[in-house]
Amino acid sequence: MTENKNPIELIHSFERFGSRLGLERIGTLLALLGNPQDRMRIIHVAGTNGKGSVCRYIYSVLLRHGRKAGLYTSPFVVDFFERIEFDGRCITEEELAECTRAVMTQIDRMLADGLDSPTEFEVLTAVAFLYFSKKETEFLVLEVGLGGRGDSTNVVKRPAVCVISSISLDHTDRLGSTLPEIAREKAGIIKPGCPVIINAADREAAKVIAGVAYERRAPLIDAGRIKPRDVQKSTRGYSFSANILGKAYSDIRISMPGMHQVENAICALCAIELLREKALLTTDGALLRKGLAEAKQPGRFEVLPGEPTVVLDGAHNPAGAAAMAETARALFPDKRILLITGVLREKVLSPMIAHFDRVADAYIATEPDNERRLSAEELRSEIERTGKPCTAVADPMRAIEEAWRRRGDFDVLIVSGSLYLLGAVRETLYEKTGQGSAVL
Repeated sequence: MTENKNPIELIHSFERFGSRLGLERIGTLLALLGNPQDRMRIIHVAGTNGKGSVCRYIYSVLLRHGRKAGLYTSPFVVDFFERIEFDGRCITEEELAECTRAVMTQIDRMLADGLDSPTEFEVLTAVAFLYFSKKETEFLVLEVGLGGRGDSTNVVKRPAVCVISSISLDHTDRLGSTLPEIAREKAGIIKPGCPVIINAADREAAKVIAGVAYERRAPLIDAGRIKPRDVQKSTRGYSFSANILGKAYSDIRISMPGMHQVENAICALCAIELLREKALLTTDGALLRKGLAEAKQPGRFEVLPGEPTVVLDGAHNPAGAAAMAETARALFPDKRILLITGVLREKVLSPMIAHFDRVADAYIATEPDNERRLSAEELRSEIERTGKPCTAVADPMRAIEEAWRRRGDFDVLIVSGSLYLLGAVRETLYEKTGQGSAVL
């Protein structure tokens, strides 16, 4: 291990090996570490959108029931340490350093034997598995990084439950250009005999997943067919009722607004019910309700009250933009909205802007804190085709200052697009709206 690098720098140093799907490198590395991933029950969650929120709901319920639970997610919004969480707190720098040293020792062995180096995500995944093993984790809620079949997290041999939260177009250069192709990649997490929950609105994509489940004799629950009732909407969250796997749930409250979050919560409840049916978890109604209500993810239609209302939403692809627009229309009808946005260059831009345009009265185009960013001027040029005014301000902090200067002309400011943009401006907006610290 390079002694003069902190663990985050060391993990990031593997970025030079790129992002390569496949399980051979991570499988070899974890074998050298004693396969720590095999020592816990895993809830494996894939999906184009919503998987992080599904993970958070399940994790929060497990914590409320006093179980030793871990959460592995990506990417982070504010702090790198968000990605690895156990028992309600993020991994510390000391814990990260200890596990990274152990992983680096085995990587050195791999390289000495002439084997390929693992990628950055593979290194982090190995660090996370080792950390959770050291914590004697009972349940690990594990979010897929990219796709499913070749993702590093797919080394899990027999998860307790699998979830595929949604299927839409994203990462088409890696996963396929059609929804059925992407669905097949996501369905790669399905293991023989392990139940899988899906929420795929596209019927062709759902058919692909169902076919893989049938081939692997994996019981399939289509959460998309579970329709919520009595939905109540507010900026503080939504409430709903539903019948889930034969059990009636009434007046369930969640703190993340949006009908898409109701769907995510239903997926999570299906997973909890399956754990209960398999006698892996005994649930208490009051604790379950508290767990769902307490679950929050930064940047998922995160509402900062005040004048004007500020919303942070990581709508980084067309499906995410559609969900953001639907939620904004439901909560802010007839309100004047200034939308501050920045995206990565590889995103499918025209459909995203079309969804943004359903709610925005004016725009500020800016740039996420990422080398793959689309320039503010290029984004402005695309947005101006809508006929609405757009100002280009490349620096995200200056973009926020510009929005704040113009706040008297609008009822709502929405910052939406790349999660890298949200991470750059979230703390500043918390301070400006008088909400205190944005610490998670």
